[in-house]
Amino acid sequence: MRAVVLESERLILKPLSLLHLSMTYVNWMNDIDVYRYLETGGNYTIDDLANYLKEQEDKDILFWAIHLKHSDKHIGNIKIDPIDKNKKSGEYGIMMGDKTEWGKGYALDASKLVLNYCLTELKLCQITLGVVENNLSAIKLYGKLGFKLEKVVKSSGVYGGELCNSVRMVKKNE
Repeated sequence: MRAVVLESERLILKPLSLLHLSMTYVNWMNDIDVYRYLETGGNYTIDDLANYLKEQEDKDILFWAIHLKHSDKHIGNIKIDPIDKNKKSGEYGIMMGDKTEWGKGYALDASKLVLNYCLTELKLCQITLGVVENNLSAIKLYGKLGFKLEKVVKSSGVYGGELCNSVRMVKKNE
């Protein structure tokens, strides 16, 4: 399964590739405000990012770069990975890197495109996600997208160097 181009009125989602390698992207990965809730981040170099993008290109995953339609500016990434083909289930993740574009509804728009594609076109039965419980803006977004609380896992996340609870959410194809 590979990502295909998806479009909305304001966005174009393109398969993430080495074409997205830039110092801007490296800077996102070194910005604490951007990577605070990610599993990776900090101390990235252009070579680290190039290696990461090469690895992603070689995988059979759904991974998109989020671009503004009017300018083609890359503002973040969204993925469904891993995908369990037997259970017809995928794990959702999003990173909005360009802080100047935060709060404009782009994460919601991109997520709707990807979720609709996965549930309607690919016929996945469910999409799951994990988020640390302090990431309230993300939890609010996920609720708007129709994700429901599945469970809270105690002391399973890390935020600010401290153990914290993580929240598992699910969106079923109903």
